[in-house]
Amino acid sequence: MNFNHVKIDGLDYELESTTTEKGRVYKTPGGNLYPSITTVLSHSTDKTHLEEWRQRIGEKEANKITKKSSDRGTKLHEVCEKYLLNELSDFKIRMMMPDIKDFFMQLRPHIDQNIGDVFGLELPLYSDVLKLAGRTDCVASWNNKVSIIDYKNSRKEKKEEWIQNYFVQCTAYAVMFEERTGVPIEQIVVAIANEEGTPQIFIREKSKYMEELQSYIERYWTNEKASSTITAISSNGNR
Repeated sequence: MNFNHVKIDGLDYELESTTTEKGRVYKTPGGNLYPSITTVLSHSTDKTHLEEWRQRIGEKEANKITKKSSDRGTKLHEVCEKYLLNELSDFKIRMMMPDIKDFFMQLRPHIDQNIGDVFGLELPLYSDVLKLAGRTDCVASWNNKVSIIDYKNSRKEKKEEWIQNYFVQCTAYAVMFEERTGVPIEQIVVAIANEEGTPQIFIREKSKYMEELQSYIERYWTNEKASSTITAISSNGNR
């Protein structure tokens, strides 16, 4: 399989990023500092179920599982990127670690069947309208529609109601891409490989998640203002 790469105007820039206690922040070419979409989603999401899960299995085991998932996700992204860059030979695939190879091979048939022109990989994006930034896995034609494509990994199959933030994240990337390039994106694709061996490919319309995206952004800035106020009061009280 050989993928065709197409250059799109408006993307000739890089974003500086800094990770702070509050999350990742990007500096735009214009000098603005915007939080990453993943930071906004993390700060604005109800973590009750996550905290209950950590308490149920214990902090040590939870940290172990979380690190394994994060490391595997990084490697899976790297493999998918190399594959779409036409840099991954069959020999290199055979030499992969078994778990990464298994995850990649779950997604490979869907990539081969659906992806056409590739417009960007690990693409830095930002929006002056949303005041957000981030780096998307892939912008490409999926079944003849320009799409934001995001790769995920999981221990088991996901119910759709569990992963609404995945769709919101991709929607934010779509808005950023449109703002930077003028090229509209109406379709988002979330491709999940899991330990059960059954990949899940979710293809959705961006328009369904615009309202939820705005809600996440509003909650984030409300929480940030409240946190800043508490910090200021505490600082004044300690003088």
